[in-house]
Amino acid sequence: MKKSGIANLPLHYGYVPTWLAERMARLGLAITECILQDFGKQEFLKRLADPFWFQSLGCVLGMDWHSSGVTTSVLGALKKSINPLSKELGIYICGGKGRHSKNTPQELALYSDRNGLNGQQLVRASKLVAKVDNTAVQDGYQLYLHTFIISNEGDWTVVQQGMKDADASARRYHWHSGAFKSFTEKPHAGICGPHQGKIMDMTAPDAMPAKNAMISLCNENPSLILAETSKLVMPGHHHVTSKDIDLKRLGAMLWLTHEKQPADFEELLLLQGMGARTLQSMALVSEIIYGTPTRFDDPARFSFAHGGKDGHPFPALTQVYDETIDVLTHAVQRSKLGLDDKKQAIKALSNLAYQAEQNFVAKDNLDELLKTERDNAWKYGGKTVFGDAKRPRSGQLSLFD
Repeated sequence: MKKSGIANLPLHYGYVPTWLAERMARLGLAITECILQDFGKQEFLKRLADPFWFQSLGCVLGMDWHSSGVTTSVLGALKKSINPLSKELGIYICGGKGRHSKNTPQELALYSDRNGLNGQQLVRASKLVAKVDNTAVQDGYQLYLHTFIISNEGDWTVVQQGMKDADASARRYHWHSGAFKSFTEKPHAGICGPHQGKIMDMTAPDAMPAKNAMISLCNENPSLILAETSKLVMPGHHHVTSKDIDLKRLGAMLWLTHEKQPADFEELLLLQGMGARTLQSMALVSEIIYGTPTRFDDPARFSFAHGGKDGHPFPALTQVYDETIDVLTHAVQRSKLGLDDKKQAIKALSNLAYQAEQNFVAKDNLDELLKTERDNAWKYGGKTVFGDAKRPRSGQLSLFD
């Protein structure tokens, strides 16, 4: 058992409006199908177990770039769109938030029966994963979400989340069935986040003497500090700052999609007619699908694909979002027919963006970029939970005009 990492997020309350939830489900499905076609089920499960990739996916899907709501909304959207096609995709999502998490054993048992899997073993794994993070590792977070993602071959990933009322924070735990060893003996690569002081971790190797003593005497508890390995700690501020993103990566992608004319490489991309703003979103979606793990250490950058429902970094651009969904869905459908030209064009976008970075010199003009995106949001059907984006009164031209 390998535990891939833990993400710490500010605890946010609210809801996902219908106009965004539906788009999240559609784009999430298209991204999933693309990954399954090109890399397979094991890779898809592995990515869900990466807290950085998962956070980046949530940003591309238009959720608040740093809040706890990314977890519940992304998993809910994927479950809604993937499960009806589980037989075709070979992937099924069990559990969820609150009372839905309690349905995990029944859902796992049914899926196991249909696919010839060991249902009892999988149910046991689900319960043990929850027990480890809720009881064996006592870090002050109480689980309220448990999602078990399984393939028809028996491989699985668990994404679960706990909350801590004392400081209004949430912590997300990612598990992956690869490299299985033991649930109770060093099951994870590490647990990381803000320093919690002394906590109890009964899965650590150093806890073996204490565990033996507990079995015989039940009168001794160990305490130790968790080692840091995979670290993703999201800040408390809601707005996006230059410290939250890699300006060189973002700047190179914007230069490629806005200043360098697409006509320079459209024969390669086969994406003629796509506007610069949609090309920007597609470049970030392309990276979600084809980028290497090192590309996801600044998840906030991916919120520049479609914006966010609370207006950070700018309103969600529904028209661009819809065009992104259409382009990617069309590429996936063509690929099923043996025509990979569109998908290869999308893949080329992430490669071109990476190449553009090599000699790109970044400028710290994030405030100017954010103003431009917000001023132009009305052109692209910009929406937030507070209403539609309005046309700026000044009437000044923006960088993208």
